[in-house]
Amino acid sequence: MSTTEPTTSPAAGDRRTNTPVLQTVDVAVHFGGVKAVDGVSLSMDEGRIYGIIGPNGSGKSTLLGALTRLTPLTRGEILFDGEPFQEVPASQIAARRIARTFQTVRLLPDLSVRENIQLGADASKATGTLGWWTRNLGTAGSAAVDSAIERTNLGGFDDWRPAEMSYGTQRRVEIARALALDPRLLLLDEPVAGMNQRERGEISTLLKDLRNEGLTMLLVEHDVQMMVDTCDYVFAMNMGRLIAEGRPTDVVRDPQVQQAYLGKRFKHA
Repeated sequence: MSTTEPTTSPAAGDRRTNTPVLQTVDVAVHFGGVKAVDGVSLSMDEGRIYGIIGPNGSGKSTLLGALTRLTPLTRGEILFDGEPFQEVPASQIAARRIARTFQTVRLLPDLSVRENIQLGADASKATGTLGWWTRNLGTAGSAAVDSAIERTNLGGFDDWRPAEMSYGTQRRVEIARALALDPRLLLLDEPVAGMNQRERGEISTLLKDLRNEGLTMLLVEHDVQMMVDTCDYVFAMNMGRLIAEGRPTDVVRDPQVQQAYLGKRFKHA
């Protein structure tokens, strides 16, 4: 496994601390005899973009589920800001300023773009029930919603419903909703799926801008070139285990990663 240190990224005011924002120690998630995640230990410092790559079924999304407490651990420990986190219920994740997007679009179809994004702004006050959120739309200030709309280039879509937009635009609404929470940690599962090359470039630029402001992010994505161009540090998984980690260009050249996932197409990255 590569031992390359993370690259240093500029951050406004350099707000990073010595304590990692997120750590996992020997985390495992087993479903019967299926070891979806099997002994993953990783560490993420503040103000950097981390990525996870690997073939389908390697455990990437299951790991995100464990980190956001939607998927129970079989064993292991999760630390958030140095404090044990594995017993925190999923309903309290937003209150800890941890936001996530999912592999598939999860917008509420009867709400407008602005209302869907408002859910993110209100989430830190929620009890974890959808009923609370829908009864209390708009209780948080609109500045966070306006900022999220602007940053994700959704101006003019405020009153649209999800069904009226392209899949790529719906993905941007999900990212905007996560940003409206003002997260300390942002987890993104295939954030550029369904986007064209221009849109992918815009999202990459947005994520790097957020990194420079001190936000810590973890991306799962199959667009490996986007990961190389965007991430400071990459983990590679296969069959539930980490098989490499380090700088993106080093990881995609790793023989184990090429054999398990990439072939030779990133040999000269």
